[in-house]
Amino acid sequence: MRRRTWQTRGMTTLKAKLQEDLTAAIKARDELSSSTLRLTLAAITKEEVAGKEARVLSDDEVLKVIAKEAKKRREAAEAFSQGGRAESAARELEEGAFLDRYLPKQLTDEELGEIVEQAVAEAKAAGAEGPRAMGAVMKIVNPKVAGLAEGGRVAAVVKAKLS
Repeated sequence: MRRRTWQTRGMTTLKAKLQEDLTAAIKARDELSSSTLRLTLAAITKEEVAGKEARVLSDDEVLKVIAKEAKKRREAAEAFSQGGRAESAARELEEGAFLDRYLPKQLTDEELGEIVEQAVAEAKAAGAEGPRAMGAVMKIVNPKVAGLAEGGRVAAVVKAKLS
């Protein structure tokens, strides 16, 4: 029992939730969930020990790692489907969908469009217009949509609104 308190002492609540879900998945013999959670927790640990000093990630940082892992799964699924490996692609998509449960709900295209529209208006007021305003608009948009929309998707909407 003592070891358990030592393990969970410095953990963030989200990381602790992932650990609990992993334990439950192992007990339920849920192979998909347990392997996905193991890989995600390994990525979180790798991020914690990266750099000069080991540190404990905040919940926001853990969310970023989960989002990155989910994106990796979607990209891998696309690569597998292009390579004619439908079974592997389906597995990657299942893992990505599983990880999406831990992420905040993504913005709809309409919501993202409205935020970008406001940012374009702000940038125009500051004197930035046309395709050259991309950087200025992204600086305004990124803090508002952090964790709620993928960067590539945001950039595509910004580019469309500016042209």
